[in-house]
Amino acid sequence: MTTTNASTRLDEARIRSGVAVANIPTLLMVLVQLTGNQRWLRAPYLPSGPRGLSDNDTAGLDEALQAEVRAAAIDAILAWGSGAPVAIPEPAPDTVVEMLRVAVGEHAPDDYADMAVQELRAGCGHESGPPPIEHLPPGFEAVVIGAGPSGLCAAYRLGRAGIPYTVIERNDDVGGSWLENRYPGCAVDTPSHLYSFSFAQHDWTRWFASRDELLGYLHGIADEHGIRDRVRFGTTVDSATWDDDERRWRLDLVDKDGNRSTISAPIVISAVGAFNKPKLPDIPGLDDFAGPLAHTARWPEGMDLAGQRVGVIGNGASAMQLVPAIANAAESVTVFQRSPQWAAPFEKFQVDVPEPVRYLLEHVPLYRAWYRLRLTWIFNDRNHDGLQRDPAWPHGHRSINPINDGQRRFLTRYIVEQLGRRLEMLGDVLPSYPPFGKRMLLDNRWFATLTRDDVHLRTTRVAKVRPDGVVTDDGLEYPLDVLVLATGFDVVRFLAPMHITGRDGQTIQAAWDGDDARAYLGVTVPGFPNFFCLYGPNTQFGHGGSLISMMELQMSYVDDLIRRMLDAGVDSVECRREVHETYNREVDAAHARMVWTHPGMDVYYRNSKGRVVVNNPFKVVDFWRMIHRADLADYRTTAPGNR
Repeated sequence: MTTTNASTRLDEARIRSGVAVANIPTLLMVLVQLTGNQRWLRAPYLPSGPRGLSDNDTAGLDEALQAEVRAAAIDAILAWGSGAPVAIPEPAPDTVVEMLRVAVGEHAPDDYADMAVQELRAGCGHESGPPPIEHLPPGFEAVVIGAGPSGLCAAYRLGRAGIPYTVIERNDDVGGSWLENRYPGCAVDTPSHLYSFSFAQHDWTRWFASRDELLGYLHGIADEHGIRDRVRFGTTVDSATWDDDERRWRLDLVDKDGNRSTISAPIVISAVGAFNKPKLPDIPGLDDFAGPLAHTARWPEGMDLAGQRVGVIGNGASAMQLVPAIANAAESVTVFQRSPQWAAPFEKFQVDVPEPVRYLLEHVPLYRAWYRLRLTWIFNDRNHDGLQRDPAWPHGHRSINPINDGQRRFLTRYIVEQLGRRLEMLGDVLPSYPPFGKRMLLDNRWFATLTRDDVHLRTTRVAKVRPDGVVTDDGLEYPLDVLVLATGFDVVRFLAPMHITGRDGQTIQAAWDGDDARAYLGVTVPGFPNFFCLYGPNTQFGHGGSLISMMELQMSYVDDLIRRMLDAGVDSVECRREVHETYNREVDAAHARMVWTHPGMDVYYRNSKGRVVVNNPFKVVDFWRMIHRADLADYRTTAPGNR
């Protein structure tokens, strides 16, 4: 799965420094492939299972065994760098699964094999996509709506396929949510080496990248692949209408000066994302606040909080990042909490990737590939079983099964540790609902920050806003200089406010009854030919996974479907209604067995009817098999000239 250029020698000193602090389970896998020696997969080198989301860098081995592994790894890597062949360049799928089980210290199922092989190849930098399309019909092109991560992914794959495309972007630059969100402390809560495209490996400076580094990464992709030149910035799509005679979509555009124009294309890919429409709370007097008022997703440039009394409404993911980041600058911070949140420890919060390890990740593809593959398991399906509701479980008010109850005990102990001497706060910060009922957050000193004397947690709802502060339901007044809304996004209204009209004049808003979005594989909807969604309904892996990986999965499917469409000589594909309905019945049935339909929680991923419309209920590996290849039999097709 990897090759080396013998004329490019590795820097021995940097390799030694990198291996000295590298991840032992990953080094064991590198040793197996480089040397072919299977003894590294047996005792006494077997790693222990990871604790929570830990990288388990030492594998739980004693220092003598660690030293032995590191010394052997140095010899093997330097030999490979000098031209020695890889002993097992293409391990068989069953071997990869066996190695993965050892690397993560727990059982990974056999059906993970094919996906693991593909992930391993991608981690080594092998491009597995198909070649450019040789012959395109005249006028065949695509329009991509949005230049965030999913739009860049779509543009890259279209460009690689040789399909002309135009990207429509409402902002003045690429980046999507990572362009718009710039509040203090903004960062990703997925490991950087997972939150990156297989076609764009990156030298990450932190294990969990900051917003600025992520935005720079996306800018680099746009520049390297010539995408920026194909983007119409400062332009929104007002409407898109399917012309069944021409087999093309007509898109009505409006630029930032109000000028209107129209373009058309046979293929439209929506890459507008979901976390881009800030949700504003319905609180009387909100517009009357005299001081600075900002939503975290629309953070003002240069906003100074030094010496200010800051109020934060909300305590979700953005608040958990914001409050610890501003506590030292503000005179005081008062958090108005709707309900407590579970948050898991993660040891590498704001920790830099050591420079020697960065060298190892960049110059030893097998190390990068196996490090990433371990992450795909630790942050993906290993927790799926713990999210299944056990009807016989007698403690349904606090957890949904024995695994989930164990998670509750573990997380509760962690919260107690973080509160230290402030245990009187436990009742205010300990959730009553099961772990993972809401999105599991990663703790960046949230609980510890709440124990500060200048940070105050209030659990009473804000009743109204006054020019100089807020008043809560219990009548207490809180004077404030700055008010921050950390109230999340309107996620369930996919594609809004665009007006999408498909075949027979049906609108997507009518098809989805407002906020009841459904799509086959999260990608395509009956009645809307040649229209594809990335990050559409039911595509967020609530139990883990990487949004970037999901985007690649979906775009790979769209790419495959377009190729099959062209090979078959058809000019439109429309998902069959029975295929769409069967799939969505399976989605709903799977959700009925999971924690996200547990009562007593107000969550962003359920719509007004109580249906889960954001999260994907399947294991990552199962969904990978569903979407791995397109099947034209799932679609109603039309041939050119057949109007």
